[in-house]
Amino acid sequence: MPRPEDSTKIFEVHRPRLVRLAYRMLGSMAEAEDVVQDAWLRWQQVDPAAVEAPPAFLSRIVTRLCLDVMKSARVRRESYVGSWLPEPMIEEPHAMDDDDLTLTLMLALERLSPLERAAFLLHDVFGIPLEEVAVTVEREPAAVRQLAARARKHVQEQRPRYAVADDEGSRIAEAFFIASRSGDTGALRSLLAQNVVVRADGGGKVNAFINPIFGLERVLRLYEGLKRKLAERPSRDLFRPMRINGLPGYISYERDDVFQTTALAIENGKIVEIYITRNPDKLRHVIAALGISDTQTTQH
Repeated sequence: MPRPEDSTKIFEVHRPRLVRLAYRMLGSMAEAEDVVQDAWLRWQQVDPAAVEAPPAFLSRIVTRLCLDVMKSARVRRESYVGSWLPEPMIEEPHAMDDDDLTLTLMLALERLSPLERAAFLLHDVFGIPLEEVAVTVEREPAAVRQLAARARKHVQEQRPRYAVADDEGSRIAEAFFIASRSGDTGALRSLLAQNVVVRADGGGKVNAFINPIFGLERVLRLYEGLKRKLAERPSRDLFRPMRINGLPGYISYERDDVFQTTALAIENGKIVEIYITRNPDKLRHVIAALGISDTQTTQH
């Protein structure tokens, strides 16, 4: 009979991968950590010696728990105030991704059914054999193959054709930060694509525009208006370049006293999508990870 510490060691070895899987399924780090903790409690009721393949067994537990959570999550998102974005995951520039699912692609996954999402993540991203995926989602292998194929086609349609080098991404992110804060329309025009889209997630907790803003001219007017609106307020310029869910971006403290992350999807040297997360519930883990307080500022 394995000792309790052996059981714990097995689980802790796989915990980071399980958290990544749950986060990719749910788009919420808080929910992902809750799911993994629930999986840990279930693992404690199992004899590890009787489990032939712990990684597959644990992935199965986490996936099934995620599918249960997604039923209620979809209901909550139907009543969500404004645009919903996944909780931001931050990395220093030049850090290596464990996978290439950027924020843009995670939003594409949101439009899939829960089973399509599970099949794609387990098979295409985490490399679990199709037969094991079929056992996990309790479907026939042929059905799972179709689920994964449909998901793959949808994701490929959203995948950028060219990767953005870290140095270029950081340069564009910093230039956008400066131009958007100053309301420099000329600089913004040089950075933004004609079909640029801005999405902001405030969750009804802080000020954020409810609907996405489409098109260059509307986005320029948006930032001109923000500049005028906030011109009289003191500047508290916290700026830290970061990769946000695999995209170039930054963390900032805004003049309306709101901490936010900004991620940029870039194609052919132009910003095509801007993702702004302002919902404080989604930023707690970012603030904690960086040790940032509400009163901390850095002059840029």
